[in-house]
Amino acid sequence: MRNGLLRPGPDATYADGDDAAWMAVDWPALQRPLELLGRRVNVLDTGGSGAPLLFLHGWSSNWQIFLLNIAAFMRTHRCLAIDLPGFGASEMPAEPISMRGYAKTVDAMCDALGVECVSVVGNSMGGFIGAELALSFDTRVDRLVLVSAAGLSTEQVARGPSIALARLITAGVPYTRRFEAPVVHRPRLRRAAMQWVIRYPEKLSVPLAQELVLSFGKPGFVPALKALLEYSYRDRLARIEIPVLIVWGRNDLLVPVGDAVRYQRLIGDNARVEIFEDTGHAPMLERPSRFNALLRAFLAGDEAPEAGVAGVAQG
Repeated sequence: MRNGLLRPGPDATYADGDDAAWMAVDWPALQRPLELLGRRVNVLDTGGSGAPLLFLHGWSSNWQIFLLNIAAFMRTHRCLAIDLPGFGASEMPAEPISMRGYAKTVDAMCDALGVECVSVVGNSMGGFIGAELALSFDTRVDRLVLVSAAGLSTEQVARGPSIALARLITAGVPYTRRFEAPVVHRPRLRRAAMQWVIRYPEKLSVPLAQELVLSFGKPGFVPALKALLEYSYRDRLARIEIPVLIVWGRNDLLVPVGDAVRYQRLIGDNARVEIFEDTGHAPMLERPSRFNALLRAFLAGDEAPEAGVAGVAQG
């Protein structure tokens, strides 16, 4: 069952991140609120003289989903991350949430930090925003990594029922908060709660799982989903001329793996695809060692031929 719930169990390279590396970092010291477009936005900036590398989280997430990646790159790059407005520790935006509005916020963040050009890594909705940033502010981004990016098959999602479900989930947040500790600490409950996003959530460490649940039920949950489902940039993707790396989990249950090839076709020859087998919606979190090595080579200018495309659904 390729994308189903029957799992034989992960191999030894799954969830091979080094918790000691990210837990040794004083993360609060690297974060500060910035006033962006009239609202307070939480931004992480590791500083340094290395090339800037920006991480954009997805819907109902926070910057912490990149902990295993930022910790691996902060010695060689100036790593930046943001809690998108309405998520994490950031306020809701002054204007209604939109994909273009998020891109404007990220652009304003770069201006505020004195960053002229940046390489962008975006997961899910963060990939959608990263591509929009590259389209709307074409000199801002020099390399783009789309990790299980939303924006294509989401066009066909039934908006009404999806938004109604999101509202129902939001209404239940005060009741589900009491179950956070058991979910984080018990592997079986963690699997039941997170299996739609993570292929093997029971393999994540307790400290890492704790960081990932911090953004659940935030004010941006419903309006960001509505904005994501209502916006399309399919016809503009061919304008992206910078190098693009597309990374997907074969067993992504939220955004189908076939979108990897669709993105590649729409962007063109400057895009390449890597498919991670036995992996869900967050390859950078589920297989961090492989992802970090792939990202490091891409940032260094390794324009290898397409890899991992064979066997991807072509529909």
